[in-house]
Amino acid sequence: MDTNQEISVIGAGTMGNGIAHVFAQAGFSVTIVDVSLSQLDKAIATIQKNFDRQIAKSKLTEEDKATAIKNLKTETNIIEGVKNADLVVEAATENVELKLKIFQQLDQHAPKEAILATNTSSISITKIAAVTNRADKVIGMHFMNPVPVMKLVEIINGYATSKEVTNTIVELSKQLGKVPCTVNDYPGFIANRILMPMINEAIYSLYEGVAGVESIDTVMKLGMAHPMGPLQLADFIGLDVCLSILKVLHDGFGNPKYAPCPLLVNMVTAGKLGVKSGEGFYTYTPGSKDLVVSERFA
Repeated sequence: MDTNQEISVIGAGTMGNGIAHVFAQAGFSVTIVDVSLSQLDKAIATIQKNFDRQIAKSKLTEEDKATAIKNLKTETNIIEGVKNADLVVEAATENVELKLKIFQQLDQHAPKEAILATNTSSISITKIAAVTNRADKVIGMHFMNPVPVMKLVEIINGYATSKEVTNTIVELSKQLGKVPCTVNDYPGFIANRILMPMINEAIYSLYEGVAGVESIDTVMKLGMAHPMGPLQLADFIGLDVCLSILKVLHDGFGNPKYAPCPLLVNMVTAGKLGVKSGEGFYTYTPGSKDLVVSERFA
């Protein structure tokens, strides 16, 4: 895609601001759309802070940052936010009903030739596309967190996604400095179909008393060369998100091997969601880099 084309990002949360960051840095004009003005302000502040980190590591100059920030706009009205878009990337909460509602609106208000992409980590692209009149132009564009750092973009073809659209998104991902991997639309795609059962098995190992939190994570870090243990990673992703994806896998395949561990269900019910709530398998104190196992599991 030419950098004079317009990108709209729906959702100003962690993933949305990260996606907007990489598009703006690559020279695209980006509109971040969110119903919350305070969330939009927070997103811009986060993007600026992340640019400063890149400058500190000599990966970016002050001039690069200034140019990228000029490429960013914010909008609380979805109609205004997508009316000139060549590509829309939806990065709202991982909720089926919400995403279907958003895509109905996008189909009505984005230009007819615009590609509609979703950053979903598990929800069917085909199901999302079915609520639009442009199923051939709907595709999954699953970025990894943190978006400015992680190289992978998992590109998911829906049942009706055209080859032209797939090729466009593959080339665009390369323009962003990412490595695209194309997969087909089945529950969990590839990333989460493999990752979530591993995380679930780690939680089962804790639940059944096989080992403690630190032992489980240390075995996987030192024995399997994982940069982060599965329980810490679950906290980082959000235990509610992990549960949601496991439910998608379990419902989609009907296979008991994907059934969420009862401990995970209980923790989400209790509001212990990991980093975002301050406690999961570990506790998280603002400003502290120390990793402390939650008292429940100590």
